[in-house]
Amino acid sequence: MANLPPSVLLTGFGSFPGVPRNASADLVKAVVRRARRDLPGYHFASAILPTEWDRVPRLIASLHARHAPRLALHFGVAAGALGFRVETEAKNFCRASPDAAGCVPRSPSLEDNGPTVRAVTIAAPSIAATLESKGYPVSLSNDAGGYLCNVALYHSLALAERRGDDCRVGFVHIPTDLMTPPFTLAEAVAGALEIIKFALGPVSASRP
Repeated sequence: MANLPPSVLLTGFGSFPGVPRNASADLVKAVVRRARRDLPGYHFASAILPTEWDRVPRLIASLHARHAPRLALHFGVAAGALGFRVETEAKNFCRASPDAAGCVPRSPSLEDNGPTVRAVTIAAPSIAATLESKGYPVSLSNDAGGYLCNVALYHSLALAERRGDDCRVGFVHIPTDLMTPPFTLAEAVAGALEIIKFALGPVSASRP
């Protein structure tokens, strides 16, 4: 097992009300193709999550169990985002908004007796500073929203914590449209690779 390359899990989302095509799905597919070429020392796994309250937690759990990632990096879209919006935490909260299946959450909290906030375990401020130094539009955020992006991040952090190994977890929001300059899909892919490389730095150093 020690000879197997570390796994990196990347996820995006499918469509949801008001967003018939989710740019995060396009981004993840393109990033995985590039990452497998540029970072051959890692196994890259990806998934496009359905934007559904009941299914996202189960799928995140299945992906962690299957891949035991050393880095789990999740992407989603945010209205008003002008570039990369690097999240710093997830909240134990969800708003009563319909998902892609027309369902609303069963509870306003994500985990009974869970912590109010879970902080990301990637170095979000340093990643944002690195992206900014390379000319990418980037900001930090402490509000991943009350929708499925926050759900994915909260549960991914909880699963990594329970596994007890050295798994970094983060979330990055991107604009809903990557077809229009100045922030295009090509730029988003290049910047996402920079995020992955930075986040994997400590992982690489700790490899057996």
